[in-house]
Amino acid sequence: MPAPRLRLSDAQVAAVARYGFGLDGVPELPPAAEYEDAQGVLVATSDGESLTVVEVPRWEAPAAVAARLRERGWESPAAWVDAPPEDLSVLPGRLLVLLPAGGTSPDAAELSARAGAWAPAQTGGREVVVVPVPLSPGFPEVPVADLAATYGATLAGSGLGVSPHRTGGRVVFCTGLSGAGKSTIAARVVELLIELGSTVTLLDGDEVRHHLSAGLGFSREDRDTNVLRIGWVAAQIAKHGGIAVCAPIAPYAEVRDAVRREVEAQAGPESFVLVHVATSLADCEARDRKGLYAKARRGEIPTFTGISDPYETPTDAEVTVETAGRTVDECAQLVLDHVLSVS
Repeated sequence: MPAPRLRLSDAQVAAVARYGFGLDGVPELPPAAEYEDAQGVLVATSDGESLTVVEVPRWEAPAAVAARLRERGWESPAAWVDAPPEDLSVLPGRLLVLLPAGGTSPDAAELSARAGAWAPAQTGGREVVVVPVPLSPGFPEVPVADLAATYGATLAGSGLGVSPHRTGGRVVFCTGLSGAGKSTIAARVVELLIELGSTVTLLDGDEVRHHLSAGLGFSREDRDTNVLRIGWVAAQIAKHGGIAVCAPIAPYAEVRDAVRREVEAQAGPESFVLVHVATSLADCEARDRKGLYAKARRGEIPTFTGISDPYETPTDAEVTVETAGRTVDECAQLVLDHVLSVS
């Protein structure tokens, strides 16, 4: 049965905006009667066959942008898509900048930096109007000339493909079964980074549950919420140039992917390092310091990762740590070597 109301991701809201503006076809959304954005604003409704766009407050309609430019006396505006060129002499004195921002949050550091690159001080005092548009950065769903025309402008050029902004922050996200050694390895990675003079925050799964996620249970929804909260806090740390080391179980690929997107939207490409602590189920169960596996085998824990609930082994981990036969220091050094290699 379709959900009565469903909250959409930033990327899904952008797809709704593209459809509403005539830039793209009907987006593929999970079935629901109503759809809202991250702030709870109703953006669209569905009767099961058609989608009706209600409001997409973050995005300004192309017709509204064109009307605003006409009010400023821009009769035949020129448009540039994304990053400015190295040679500013190719730019006209007046310019509409269309900044692909679909899938990124409005306060993303990457987006702020990309918009800041078009400040008058950076562009020789030119008169520039920057408009975020609901297209994917780097790979817009609409040809750039057609995009410019939709906004009532003629394409002057495009800076697509210029490297996105990086804050220098990093999130080291350790995932693995209960008892795999995630917390121990993560804590040692933190110690090694501090020895190198880095600013580091440890977000351990158990500790976060006692504070940030107090009150959550162990249903799939609550476990996903816990991981997403960890990811959001970690992204904020990386956004400001710090390093966050996380150690939740995070069994589901979909949620790990969501955290990766959030981090990279805030801190730039290669800011998210997924570490799979690949300790076997047999070894984890043999350790069972908390007695959790024994309880799960007896049916006392209804949904326990690796026993009665799946662990989706990462296929996109930057680092896979096989713990068998390795010391904690050796495992931590594998992680540290990768982090330092992409700094």
